[in-house]
Amino acid sequence: MTSAPEALQRLVDRQEIQDALARYARGVDRGDWELVRSAYHPDAHDEHGSFSGGVDGLITWLTDRFEGVDNSVHFLGNCLIEPTGPDCALVETYFVSARLTTKDPQRAIDAGDALSRQAWGRYVDRFTRREGAWRIALRTVVVDGRFQSPALGGARTAGDSWGARDWTDPLHAARSAAGLTC
Repeated sequence: MTSAPEALQRLVDRQEIQDALARYARGVDRGDWELVRSAYHPDAHDEHGSFSGGVDGLITWLTDRFEGVDNSVHFLGNCLIEPTGPDCALVETYFVSARLTTKDPQRAIDAGDALSRQAWGRYVDRFTRREGAWRIALRTVVVDGRFQSPALGGARTAGDSWGARDWTDPLHAARSAAGLTC
């Protein structure tokens, strides 16, 4: 039987791992590459589709990949955290990724429309705790499906509260108003 302090530590560890996953998703969606970096150990390795390498290379690849993207949403779903030791865990997290763009060099997009790119799959991560911080040491992105389609009426219009992939996103004003650093 697990003691109360051990059970509490396990819950704290799980929350810290889930927080790192959320930092990754928010960082990609807001174009905040330092937030993405904070989810990984400096020497981490990422197998991310056509990209394979370290965190600096991943951020460069993501920056290029999201050039011209108007918005991005990563939805994190089922997350199974399996401790493999006191400072190591295997973590499988389901994701759905969606983004819109009105710029595509391969096809014409009508005014008022956008191109929707969606993917779903799983992040298979090895998390380790070093110096008290849980971060990704090794990530493999498993794509279970993806598609592109026209998003009729998907272009940004005046009057709506659109998200932004930079510091103009409403999140940053809310964080500032709450006294959180941006």
